[in-house]
Amino acid sequence: MKGKKLISLALSLTMVLSLAACGSGETQPTSEPSGSAALYTAGTYSAEAQGMESTVKVTVTVSESAITDVTIDVSGETTGYGADIGDAMKEAVMEAQSAEVDGVSGATITSDAVKAAVQKCLDQAMGKEDATADGYQPGTYTATVAGHNGDMTVEVTFDETSITDVKVTDHKETYGLGYGLNTSPVEALPAAIVESQSLAVDSVASATVTSAAIKQAVADCATQAGGDAEALKSAPVDRPAPADETYDVDVVVVGAGAAGLAAANTALEAGANVLILEKVGVTGGSTTRSGGKILGAGTPWQEAQDFEDTPEMMYEYLMSFDRDGIMDEDLVWAFCENSAENIQWLVDRGVKIQDVEPIHSSLTPWRVHNVEGGGGQTSGHGGQFCVPLTNAYEEAGGKIIYNCRANELLTDESGAVVGVKGEKSDGSIVTVNAPAVILATGGYAHNEEMMAKYSDFLPTNAYSGVPMTNVGDGIEMATAVGAKNFDAPGLQLVYVSYDCYCGINEESGLIVSEDGNRVVNEWSYQSHVAQALADADSTCGYYITASKDGQCVEPYPTLAGGIQIESVPHASTIEELAGLIGMDAAALQATVDRYNELCAKGSDDDFGKPAEYMIPVEGDTYYAFRMTPGSSVTFGGLQIDTGAHVLDTNDQPIPGLYAAGEVAFTGLFDAEYPCCGMAIGSAIYYGRVAAANAVAGQ
Repeated sequence: MKGKKLISLALSLTMVLSLAACGSGETQPTSEPSGSAALYTAGTYSAEAQGMESTVKVTVTVSESAITDVTIDVSGETTGYGADIGDAMKEAVMEAQSAEVDGVSGATITSDAVKAAVQKCLDQAMGKEDATADGYQPGTYTATVAGHNGDMTVEVTFDETSITDVKVTDHKETYGLGYGLNTSPVEALPAAIVESQSLAVDSVASATVTSAAIKQAVADCATQAGGDAEALKSAPVDRPAPADETYDVDVVVVGAGAAGLAAANTALEAGANVLILEKVGVTGGSTTRSGGKILGAGTPWQEAQDFEDTPEMMYEYLMSFDRDGIMDEDLVWAFCENSAENIQWLVDRGVKIQDVEPIHSSLTPWRVHNVEGGGGQTSGHGGQFCVPLTNAYEEAGGKIIYNCRANELLTDESGAVVGVKGEKSDGSIVTVNAPAVILATGGYAHNEEMMAKYSDFLPTNAYSGVPMTNVGDGIEMATAVGAKNFDAPGLQLVYVSYDCYCGINEESGLIVSEDGNRVVNEWSYQSHVAQALADADSTCGYYITASKDGQCVEPYPTLAGGIQIESVPHASTIEELAGLIGMDAAALQATVDRYNELCAKGSDDDFGKPAEYMIPVEGDTYYAFRMTPGSSVTFGGLQIDTGAHVLDTNDQPIPGLYAAGEVAFTGLFDAEYPCCGMAIGSAIYYGRVAAANAVAGQ
């Protein structure tokens, strides 16, 4: 509700400012001009237009001279964004008496769909005939548009009356999201557009930017061919009528990320009848968007790079993060003991492991394993896990129901879980009867209520790169049937500058809290730095550095580029710099003086940073890079045992209910994230364990 009020307020303020700017003394027309000829045929009219993730539906009621009511259905759009703009857009249309209104910032595509649908209704009311998309100059045309990760080129072939072929010939989209799967936009949308002869086909939920780019390119080509692109955008699409469905299976898996795909493959290979319910239009969840890293000890890849490692060593490292005594030794050990076999299981199903890298250069042995093409602090490589697992599952006959949000666990009179119920994007209900339900629904990074407990240091998680659908629905379903839900003291966290991206690439200069205090040895893993800032209840951090004669005094390329950005706060003195960022000047000056003193001494007596990384903040210009917090992995949630059974509030297994992955990270983490690859590795391992026990009835 707060989001709706803010959107409405912002839109209203925009209108007020616009009216004030147009104050030329002209009289504004009233909504019911006296004596005017009839503009509309009075009545109620309906129309649709394609939004970001769904079909936006609008109904407009008019008198002969005015719009008297507007109903807008954007319920299929993203919660917190497009799904929240209905009231604001209605208010704007009613105020303007027109479809020509400003859209809502952050929900442009949904706003445009609302405006297009309103205009269609008004055109009907004015007796205008629908445009047709018929009529093209035969040939093949090419358009280049902006995709999610860069330019995309699409080639479209027309005959005199229709689109005969659509091909995406070049792109930089994310593997396993924009392309690589049967349901990805690059693979699925071209055929859908040709079949329907329309650009009003559904976008692929969770890959909507790529979907929109393909549609834009086809529209551009249609215009080049002399066709009516606007008519093509609204041409009707034949969709089947919504119909409820019921399935009877051995195992139902809710969610098709790393944990869910591992579980589904394991159960299917064991001979079970398996069904996956996936909330969006592609598999992969958060994993696909990740850097594609997995943790393991004692692997051939470590041996090839001359690192000796054992499960015992990895266990000791992970348990060193148990500062609050809440990590489960058995859960952690089971993962460590089986981590090498866990990676080999993936390789046997088509996943390609490239090499190993350090958690941080200060830590050995290296045990973070990269998939092919990965390495370093990059994202978008996780599809190398999920595409092979999706293909293996579907090629073996496994079924996935896409665009279906599970919302209720079914139980019998004894309290055992015996199935799950969900709702598809078309409103139809899916009921799955199964003696075993495996929850693999991910975390709650985009659930504002669940994230509120971290607001002292993370007031918003809008910068998180995980799917907007990570809202903790698996946790809510399970707690409704008596499962324990643990509120973890922390979560995976990074503080990063969105100017130069320092904070995640081992830059190790002076970092201070928003109060101007140094709180950590900066030559340490990014999540350790972040946790120190979080412990100080700092809603941001600042990387303080200097330049001399135009050259950064530190050797990091990110900073060398960053100091060239004019908008980055910079000044000739620390006192002046503090004023630019709203920080107490005396506090920041004292921190810089102390840091420089330790640099000169060659010993970090405060936090133990190695002397070679102690570079004084001295020069002719000083800079402050604001570091914003964000989280991609949430901790806590459901509690499982080493058999992946979900425990109730009395620490007893709930019959028929299993969980794996981020929905059930209680016991695997404390407050601080220990390293890359732990989340994906443990999710895959416990997904496999859950499935094995589910099939065995244990």
